[in-house]
Amino acid sequence: MDKEQDILKLKGIGDKTAELYHKVGIYTYGDLICYYPRDYIKYDEPVTPSTDKIGSYCFIKGRISKRPLLKRAGKMSVVSASIECNGGPVRAVWFHMPYIAKSIRLGEVYYFGATLKKNGNQYSMDQPLILKSDDYEALKNTLQPIYPLTKGLTNNSVRKAVKQVLSQYKSPDMIGDMSEEKALNGIHFPKDINELKEARETLVFDEFLTFILRLKLLKEENGRAKNGFKIQKLDRVHDIINSLPYRLTNAQLKVFGEIESDLCSDRSMSRLVQGDVGCGKTIIAFLSCVTVALQGYQCCLMAPTEILAIQHYDLFNDLSDKFGLGLCICLLTGSMTAAAKRNALNDISSGKADIIIGTHALFQEKVAYSSLALVITDEQHRFGVRQRELLADKSLCDSPHVLVMSATPIPRTLAIILYGDLDISVIDEVPAKRLPIKNCVVGPSYRDRAYDFILKEIKSGHQAYVICPMVEESEGLDCMDVISYSTELKKIFPKEVKVACLHGRMKADMKDSVMKEFARGRIDVLVSTTVVEVGVNVPNATVMMVENAERFGLAQLHQLRGRIGRGEAQSYCIFIDCMESDKSRERLEILNRSNDGFFIASEDLKLRGPGDMFGIRQSGELEFKLADIYSDSNILTKAVKQAEEILKNDPDLEKSENLGIRSRLERAGADSFLKTL
Repeated sequence: MDKEQDILKLKGIGDKTAELYHKVGIYTYGDLICYYPRDYIKYDEPVTPSTDKIGSYCFIKGRISKRPLLKRAGKMSVVSASIECNGGPVRAVWFHMPYIAKSIRLGEVYYFGATLKKNGNQYSMDQPLILKSDDYEALKNTLQPIYPLTKGLTNNSVRKAVKQVLSQYKSPDMIGDMSEEKALNGIHFPKDINELKEARETLVFDEFLTFILRLKLLKEENGRAKNGFKIQKLDRVHDIINSLPYRLTNAQLKVFGEIESDLCSDRSMSRLVQGDVGCGKTIIAFLSCVTVALQGYQCCLMAPTEILAIQHYDLFNDLSDKFGLGLCICLLTGSMTAAAKRNALNDISSGKADIIIGTHALFQEKVAYSSLALVITDEQHRFGVRQRELLADKSLCDSPHVLVMSATPIPRTLAIILYGDLDISVIDEVPAKRLPIKNCVVGPSYRDRAYDFILKEIKSGHQAYVICPMVEESEGLDCMDVISYSTELKKIFPKEVKVACLHGRMKADMKDSVMKEFARGRIDVLVSTTVVEVGVNVPNATVMMVENAERFGLAQLHQLRGRIGRGEAQSYCIFIDCMESDKSRERLEILNRSNDGFFIASEDLKLRGPGDMFGIRQSGELEFKLADIYSDSNILTKAVKQAEEILKNDPDLEKSENLGIRSRLERAGADSFLKTL
């Protein structure tokens, strides 16, 4: 089977359906089999509703005891029904599914599957699956995949398409002790929880192994490259430090001292600066750029989003003007007009531009630097190892210094592995002027009070974020989605309150437009997925409410929380725990107690042990589809040892047992440097 075959060749997929698949990034057979389930439904024996089942996904067997009730309010529809079963009545609710009112019949017995909840004395289920007895019996004791979907694309159609491809897929490649073919079948259609666990661990190991091998192959064998840059410490830069309207923390001074020493060395710097949200990494980047630019060399700063690049550009210009540095600071982004790009490219190639700030456009082929000596990447893991190397390769005269800045709170033990080619500096202090964010963890019953609080903050002139785990509704998952939620908030808040939504499936120019409008204060409430985790600085935003907080990793929740608390006003974060189980409460209370990202990441690592594979993965970490650096840290350690062993015995990956690995590396985009082996 050719992984590059178009999905249009599959039975049941025509042009219209293919467009739906394209929306979620599926174009080929290979895309489809690597489109892993986001969750699984386990069809266990039905349970009797009880306190110990609250917060867990389960099936109940019951009779519809009252005629289903359909209510409409504008575009919103709610169907409710009472289920009579052992253990007492259960109230079932379906949103945006009006057809349910006619599809379930009074007096009939069905099986209902969802997370069991309890409000007061009443058990309830939101958006439960409904199965007739025969259908349930056919699925009993099996695990069924639940895929990320887009409107019009059903879970059943994705399952059928994946089955078609896997039935044709025969691969001799082995990943450890399991064949790739068996692992892919096991991740999509596991016979039981043990097969799922084994398949997932195999594929996670492969992701980590591929990543680590790429990292090690990119790392220069003889240590850091030598360079001929003539850079020295400048009194003028230290005068700027002493003239700032605030005092740098001891941690900032220490880290800048380490960077300064690297820049003055004849070896090229390769350094990671880790610092919690709000610790002041940007001023360190500015001082590093000034040190280089005032001595006749170019430096560039690459940001993960266009709006953040523009914010850095504006800040650097303001600081340059304030201190009379006379530097030419240039902006280069994908959405600039052709004329503006042409001017920027001319300034860069001629050497007129001293500091160049932009997005991934900085390493495109047309960009020719005159004397690039320093490359800074902000939130580097969002670019990937290869992209950072491409940018570093843009230096014409020498191997440039590389400085990587990240607010992702990765424990040092993991950071040493994941950034194995970099020295690590940590800014572990937050400027004293920052007010600590006030946090609370509450259940869904608190939602109306949270809306009132958000409205109060808006009337005071502030803005708010609401974070949802999903873009739109999905079969079998009762968690909040951005599209429905933003529609609902527009009805709840007064008309003068401007509500907008943001998610990763929007086109880049639309995302940038929404973020710019929010940054300018023209949007009051931004309902978003985790796409806001990095990318916009809005000091006026003082509230963040996270729906289904139990479905995120703690480290990511802390990253999200970092969008607020950036101004002088007090900020507040409200975590809505829809599970309301002891386990989810224990996890979220860590966020309630602490605003220290590194402490939270370490606690997350302890709580989310190996095999914690259900729920929404800690998205956004590095470049993994399935792996999670926190809950899979033990697998990561094994992958590092395996990578070292492979390269020790077969540095060119030429042995027959390593050809499969080489093939996977090439598919991962590493072919350009494998050719140099």
